[in-house]
Amino acid sequence: MLTEDLPHSAERLAESLMRRHRLLTGQWSYDYGVAWRGMEALYALTGEERYARYIEDALSPIVSRDGEVEGYAAQEHNLDYLCNGRQLWWLWRRTGEERYRLAAMRLRRQLDSQPRTSDGGFWHKDIYPFQMWLDGQHMAIPFYIQCELETGGSGLPDAARQLILAWRHTLNPDTGLPCHGWDEKRAQIWADPVTGRAAHAWGRAVGWYMTALADSLALLPADTEGRDEVLRIFRTLSEKLLAIREDGVWLQVLDCPGRMGNYAESSGTFLILNGLLQGARLGMLSPETGAAAMESFRSAQRHFIGRMKDGEYFVAKCCQGAGLGGASRRDGSFDYYISENVVSHDIKTVGAFIQAAAEYQRLSGEA
Repeated sequence: MLTEDLPHSAERLAESLMRRHRLLTGQWSYDYGVAWRGMEALYALTGEERYARYIEDALSPIVSRDGEVEGYAAQEHNLDYLCNGRQLWWLWRRTGEERYRLAAMRLRRQLDSQPRTSDGGFWHKDIYPFQMWLDGQHMAIPFYIQCELETGGSGLPDAARQLILAWRHTLNPDTGLPCHGWDEKRAQIWADPVTGRAAHAWGRAVGWYMTALADSLALLPADTEGRDEVLRIFRTLSEKLLAIREDGVWLQVLDCPGRMGNYAESSGTFLILNGLLQGARLGMLSPETGAAAMESFRSAQRHFIGRMKDGEYFVAKCCQGAGLGGASRRDGSFDYYISENVVSHDIKTVGAFIQAAAEYQRLSGEA
């Protein structure tokens, strides 16, 4: 791993990703969307056209003239499918091509029929009934907000309410941290029979939520009903997360410090940092919080960024994938989370790094 700070790290990792993985296209995957979002942030930072073209070249072949999106299945009511919708709006603005607006609206219509809990929270997927996951807040809510802003829709208070409901239902008052998910029916093997909460705060799930909060607050007009509550949650969680860092970074299972097998994990760390750094840059968090986040970013570079003999940079120590329930009987236990594969070169983790690094470079004046 690195032994010193890496300047212009957003550009360096983006170039390595493009060389290693080539063009990310041919499937509708949230992993790709996280990387495209990083390229969008890098284009805004540098003005370099190759980052914008990377997104356009990836999406152009899979979006038809009438807005059909290859690989998208609306009938599954899968919030993960909405993650990439913001790049459709971005491309519509960039190119003026109507197919991108039509595609974005096709995705937006999913939310009109998305199943909900009894108090109005979106189910994560059809196959996960009555469940809210923190992951889904990142996948769907900033996109939902952008759609309402683009079209003059009336859903902004509902979008804010999703973030609030996720917090209320997943927060463990004993730890001050939100757990991975919540089951309204208390039917899942991972759900507490009294609260419905999952047992633990998984680092990447909390990272998804932190980025969702920051991205949503950056978009929501100040007078939106519920925005003040979302901002309060963001500040509360930011303070808690800074208090539980270990050598500046965050663990795979946040609420189990010191437990044998727990480890510093990169994807959750960089998603958390993206939220903190963006919040500080936009004045939603204090300058002191921004300074602490910048310190953690430099520490995270040294923990997780490496360089191969051929000069390519990579991000290490990423949990490849984790979830709750389903056919694999993922039980949400500590032993389950630490049993998942740990990998390098993971696309979504590199995308999260690029987003966080772009925020760091803006805040530090490095750009």
